[in-house]
Amino acid sequence: MFSRDKATETPATPPVKEVEPPARPQEQASHAPIQARPVDHGTSAKTRPAAEPSRISSALKVTGQLESDEDIQVDGQVEGDIRARKVTIGAGATVKGTVFGEDVEVSGTVTGKIEATSVVLSKSARMSGDVIHKALQIEKGAHIDGHCRPQGAGDVAGSVPIGKKQSMQ
Repeated sequence: MFSRDKATETPATPPVKEVEPPARPQEQASHAPIQARPVDHGTSAKTRPAAEPSRISSALKVTGQLESDEDIQVDGQVEGDIRARKVTIGAGATVKGTVFGEDVEVSGTVTGKIEATSVVLSKSARMSGDVIHKALQIEKGAHIDGHCRPQGAGDVAGSVPIGKKQSMQ
């Protein structure tokens, strides 16, 4: 009845080879030799380009003290003192505390004190407290409720350690 012609017959598919799945990263790491890398303890800071500022994003609220040898950009909320080389308070940011630095730029709201060599209050700045400075720039539209005074011989930006109160005589 039926006959098969070998010329029209389809070739059989080759058998499937099972392949072992690749190792997971933690499995690979356990078998790989550990390679030592040199540690940079900040000694090459002068030879590398300036780092981006440390950022407190608008989604963050920080309670406590912030300290850095470099720059800090605040776009969120900080309740506490800030000490850095340069401190930038963004337009939507709020700070309740003392801001110490060489350069301080404020576009947001500060309730407390600013003690810096150079202070810039932009047109959107809202400052409630004293500003101690060597150089001060206040743009038209900035609001300040407090005293501004230049640094005297005894006033050095950052001279009072965080957590210590300055005595008035």
